[in-house]
Amino acid sequence: MSTAVAGKGLEGIVAANSGICWIDGEAGVLAYRGIDIHELAVNSTFEETTYLLWNGHLPNPLALREFQAQLALARELDQRIIDMLRSFPASATPMEVLRTAVSALSFYDADEKDNSHDANVRKSYNLTAQIAMIVAIYDRLRKGKEIVPPDRSLSHAGNFLWMLNGVKPSETATRTLDIALILHADHELNASTFAARVIAATLSDIHSAVTGAIGALKGPLHGGANEAVMRLLLAIDKAGADPVEYVKNMLAAKQKVSGFGHRVYKTEDPRATHLRKMSEQLGKDAGQSKWFEMSRAIELYVKNEKKLNANVDFYSASTYAMLGIDIDLYTPIFAISRIAGWAAHVIEQLDDNRLIRPRAEYIGPIYPTHWTSMDTRG
Repeated sequence: MSTAVAGKGLEGIVAANSGICWIDGEAGVLAYRGIDIHELAVNSTFEETTYLLWNGHLPNPLALREFQAQLALARELDQRIIDMLRSFPASATPMEVLRTAVSALSFYDADEKDNSHDANVRKSYNLTAQIAMIVAIYDRLRKGKEIVPPDRSLSHAGNFLWMLNGVKPSETATRTLDIALILHADHELNASTFAARVIAATLSDIHSAVTGAIGALKGPLHGGANEAVMRLLLAIDKAGADPVEYVKNMLAAKQKVSGFGHRVYKTEDPRATHLRKMSEQLGKDAGQSKWFEMSRAIELYVKNEKKLNANVDFYSASTYAMLGIDIDLYTPIFAISRIAGWAAHVIEQLDDNRLIRPRAEYIGPIYPTHWTSMDTRG
């Protein structure tokens, strides 16, 4: 019996009902729980946005203070996880380390075998705090630096920068990263979130779901585009080339220019709007605008020649560069943010669960095709 045929890569197929994130690709709208991303980027914080994603509504002042305190209290990492981070080979990438360490976190979580709503919320606090800590701690360990203990008086973004760099971050740096975390916190059924929901639907634990999500995010077609953008900017700078001419030659050679176009948005990615502004402002503040200026020149050329808009990855590259963040940490920072959305989707999936089991449209040999004996095969 034939089933409805999906587009390649399930394009255009609705795979779940969800009240978390709404995207209108034609109008360039992204909203969390009905609130436009532009409003959240201007007015909210990562903690408030995470509360919104997990609870379905904005917190009142008391609820927000309690949420912030609970998230800060979760900034603990079992010493055995830290010892494991020390043991990884020098060739390990931060995303490989994060994927492996998150899986191991379940060993030391008292709620690991409890799949109830409340237990998953508690585990979500832990995972949100711990993922940021793992990224910061591993970066310091691989550079031969001392681990910086968490500061529970700082925001989530501020504490990450503190643990990463060992100096108290400026208000500008903290707010810039905070907005970036808001912008990346959720994006409906992207590859990593869908992977997390599929795993959660089997009634596996949230650590398994998030580990699977990190595995999906690690792929360059999902989470690595901003790394590719920054490597492009560095290559242009090293060559002393004109950015437009460099990209023109790339396109003539049929090479991909990362950071443009989107599977969902047919107009500008609304997240790119804010990252462009942040990249420009950070450059002005530092008196070093070359990354922004190069990016802007490339953006205008590609939009004019190929009718492609910059996506979230394009300007996050130069934004993170101006914050002094290493290129191979760009995708882990994506995970530091997206854990808010992954957790929200896992909780939503398990609150009204049904095993996710789609069908495939069979395109193999016509049935029935029979087994033949060895001596009759050509």
